[in-house]
Amino acid sequence: MYDGFQKDDLPIDKTEEEKKVELIRSVLKSKKELDLAIKNFETAEMGLVDYYVYQIKASKSKLDFLVGKARKIGISLNMIEELYFRTNQVS
Repeated sequence: MYDGFQKDDLPIDKTEEEKKVELIRSVLKSKKELDLAIKNFETAEMGLVDYYVYQIKASKSKLDFLVGKARKIGISLNMIEELYFRTNQVS
């Protein structure tokens, strides 16, 4: 008999700073997903246009939600951009 999904790991409490970093990473990842969906839409074959339109709308909604959440806790776009450039800086 199936008892449902069971998690193996117990949840670990994160500090506020860790939560902010995770949120910033989610924003950056969502932005990359949106950029990729737009790029794919621009080169899509006729049968995939609707699929990429859906992906663009979904990615945009997710990004808008995450940016709104970041603003509520005081994270500005400048902070996100700074982290992006620091983590992707070429040495």
